[in-house]
Amino acid sequence: MISRRNIRVKVMQTLYSLLTLDKAEQGNKNLMARMLDEKLDHVLDIFTVCVLYPLRVAEYAETDAIQRSSRYLRTEEDMNVNTRIATNIFVTKALSSATFKEKLKKDKLERFIDGEWVKKIYNQLAKSEQYQEYIGKKETTAADDRDIVAFIWDELMMKNEELLSSFTDDLPGWEDNCELMGMLMQNYFKGTVKIDFSKLLSAEKKQYAHDLLLAVIDKEDYCMELITPRLNNWDKERVAQIDMLLLRMGVCEFLYFLTIPTKVTINEYIDIAKQYSLPQSGQFINGVLDNILKDLEKENKIHKQDRNK
Repeated sequence: MISRRNIRVKVMQTLYSLLTLDKAEQGNKNLMARMLDEKLDHVLDIFTVCVLYPLRVAEYAETDAIQRSSRYLRTEEDMNVNTRIATNIFVTKALSSATFKEKLKKDKLERFIDGEWVKKIYNQLAKSEQYQEYIGKKETTAADDRDIVAFIWDELMMKNEELLSSFTDDLPGWEDNCELMGMLMQNYFKGTVKIDFSKLLSAEKKQYAHDLLLAVIDKEDYCMELITPRLNNWDKERVAQIDMLLLRMGVCEFLYFLTIPTKVTINEYIDIAKQYSLPQSGQFINGVLDNILKDLEKENKIHKQDRNK
């Protein structure tokens, strides 16, 4: 569900957090692993809230129907509110997921759903052409049911600047993970992968995350021996901290992660640098890692393996 690129970002963020700790804490490997796990687990918390929000909007159709039918002066429209979306196949299946229900209960994630926002989004939905077309069909397919919920997320939520601002204020970690949430939700609506809300990572990816974190810590001195000569006119002390961490991570992947192609490593860290560091950082990371790789290849220190073997 989460890619190696996302894992690299979480490892980078953990390493950056470690810089704020004292020396004794920086040497505590159990603390490092716990910090990384907390960051990875938090992604699952935010993702679960993101899944829940449009489902609650869909369910609000039933609340709206009850409230309108209870009015003293009711119109015919008030008495015939279409509630199909509240119990459509996609909504029912999503809400009945055992791991989803357990995750919501265990971490009390319902507290991040703002009832006023649910009502506002539903009212926008009810006025939309897409919704009128949906409820106007005699019968809907599973794809129709999924697409109307995806419409709530993509068009009514993710394009609402006021709502996104409230996420930044009230949903811890949203700002750091909003791009990742977009990707995860897109995959969720595609339905190509069965989601297990009890865990975010496969055992293999979790091992990769921990191995990368510990390699960067344990091999710091050796990595710096390789990096420092390649900084050219850059003063090591003036290189952005994030850039230095990304360089160390890249070097570790060159040397100790035998199934990850060197080209993949360089491209991934260029992209991460562009997003999380300075404007020129992507070019800087590219140049330094490329030169270090050439040095390592000349010394026959790169030994990659086919992942399928």
